[in-house]
Amino acid sequence: MSTSLDRDVRTAAPPFWLSPTAYWQPERIVTSAWLGHAPFAFWLMDALRPRGVVELGTHYGFSCFVFAQAAKRLGSTTAIRALDSWEGDDQAGFYGEEVYASVADVAQREYPELVTLMRGWFSETRTLVADDSVDLLHIDGRHSYDDVSEDYEQWRSTVRDGGVILFHDIAETENGFGVWRLWEELSTKYPSFAFAHSHGLGVLSVGEPRSGAIADLFAADDETAAAIRRDFEELGRRIERLAWLEAKPAEVDSLHEVVAMLQGRTADLEHKIAERDREVAEIRSSTSWRVTRPLRSLGTRLQRRG
Repeated sequence: MSTSLDRDVRTAAPPFWLSPTAYWQPERIVTSAWLGHAPFAFWLMDALRPRGVVELGTHYGFSCFVFAQAAKRLGSTTAIRALDSWEGDDQAGFYGEEVYASVADVAQREYPELVTLMRGWFSETRTLVADDSVDLLHIDGRHSYDDVSEDYEQWRSTVRDGGVILFHDIAETENGFGVWRLWEELSTKYPSFAFAHSHGLGVLSVGEPRSGAIADLFAADDETAAAIRRDFEELGRRIERLAWLEAKPAEVDSLHEVVAMLQGRTADLEHKIAERDREVAEIRSSTSWRVTRPLRSLGTRLQRRG
């Protein structure tokens, strides 16, 4: 598949969506369905230069820390608020306190002036965020139609004109996911752009875009839009491959542990078998075993006759 990434950089100027930030790589890679959207997030943070970012649904923190990494490298004093219960749910699965502890550790150690974690239910923390105070709202909490509609309705007013709302999982249509349905409703009313890779990402404009690059994104014709999708999908694949490679040493270590465990069990079984063989040999060599041999032979013959 040919992409804009294949162009001859010596003779062709890059298209507006392939700024240097689109090629950045995440400093912290964890398990996430959002891996493939990191290049677009880097680009968006550069194009939008948000003063305020709110994320509804953080889990292991991948997207949050991509936003934070971009803000830090760009020298932006962005206030990033990450909201989650850090308990999980029936769609994402439930997990223990160690997940929150891990995210809190990274936030405090790497981005203490940028990231604030707000633990609780979205509806309970809504009053802590003022209207018209956010430039980028990322909605990635529970994914049923009713839940995501409630999140949108409650948090839409926090985004000032010229801002952007992201919806993850717009390409998922099974297992109770309903973001796609809300996206179909909103994307016909407002300027928007949609990616299908990595479970889908919807990009919605709130009011008129302030950035020329973002305005160009929403105004892209079919051919340009297709090229944008191809390029960010390919850049996203590179991040996913990087995550796969980084996970390999841990998988190998895990396999070594399994092999060592199996070898230990095998050695234990071999020891037990040797003990049993020794016990049997001692019994067969004993005087009582020799004395009772005629009785055992007689019993065997009687069984055959019966």
